[in-house]
Amino acid sequence: QVQLVESGGGLVQAGDSLRLSCAASGRTFNMWRVGWFRQAPGKEREFVARISGSGGATLYADSVKGRFTISRDNAKNTVYLQMNSLKPEDTAVYYCAKGVLGKSEYDVWGQGTQVTVSS
Repeated sequence: QVQLVESGGGLVQAGDSLRLSCAASGRTFNMWRVGWFRQAPGKEREFVARISGSGGATLYADSVKGRFTISRDNAKNTVYLQMNSLKPEDTAVYYCAKGVLGKSEYDVWGQGTQVTVSS
């Protein structure tokens, strides 16, 4: 059974950096697309970034482009989200999710990690 566990969240000040990790179980990790999403209080969950199984293709939401970088280490079954120049509006619970092969959906989600950015 595939499981995803996020870590690395915390309380930081505007302009600081954080690196989130998404550790996965499963022997076919390098075949999965992995996405990062976030949900702020009172708002719907939104897409942040995604990376292909090989790591060769990435996509970012406009709101984080140029500040966040998604990467993966398939030898460690881990996907990272490096977040620089954090803003108060980046405050949210961040989730990683496993993509369904050949489809746009995500079928396994982690429990989330809280990121709080103070001004």
